[in-house]
Amino acid sequence: MQTFAIIPARYASTRFPGKPLVEIQGKSMIRRVYEQALSANIFSRVVVATDDERIFNHVQAFGGEVVMTSPHHLSGTDRCGEVLASGKYACDVVFNIQGDEPFIQPEQLQLLHKVFENPQAEIATLVKSISDEKDIANPNVVKVVFSKQGQAMYFSRSAIPFARNIGATYYRHIGLYAFRSNILSQLVTLAPTDLERSESLEQLRWLENGFHINVAETQMDTIGIDTPDDLLKI
Repeated sequence: MQTFAIIPARYASTRFPGKPLVEIQGKSMIRRVYEQALSANIFSRVVVATDDERIFNHVQAFGGEVVMTSPHHLSGTDRCGEVLASGKYACDVVFNIQGDEPFIQPEQLQLLHKVFENPQAEIATLVKSISDEKDIANPNVVKVVFSKQGQAMYFSRSAIPFARNIGATYYRHIGLYAFRSNILSQLVTLAPTDLERSESLEQLRWLENGFHINVAETQMDTIGIDTPDDLLKI
């Protein structure tokens, strides 16, 4: 199984402009993500997909592989779709590794990779049980419920399930995705849906259109960097 990793990285983040280039203990965020991906030893290629010359030049300077993509993409998935559609990267499975996850662990990438040992798997992502009760009501922490077969049933910014009569285990979604290449090519042609607009979660578009998302549970926490304040978490 040939697996290819794409790291979408744009400069013009509304909450944290220039985020991929911020230094964390002497290395840029995007370099840390790139090196973590390489260390998983499961990818035939790892490439940064950007729309900004500053990021492009920086990745080249540290020896990484990088491609320039359109500035008009609304999501990292769309940016990954452009790279795949170029025809330069033949593969069976595509990973979309967020450029603001400098602490993603190789073991988490390997765990997601194992999902595709099931030939029926179309899309895969990671979840982790929530240990901090404050996260349950936090709309910035996306929750997910899934079936006994490990397929996502719904994602929400609300607390799901609603624990009316008994206690519940809540799972946080970790925004790391992997796709069969032919599935990704289909996903980027789909129009936005009402559920997606309501929750501002693109994965609901895929579920509404009948695609299956397998989840793998990790025991490791990650620290995503969305705002400058998030650097304090480090």
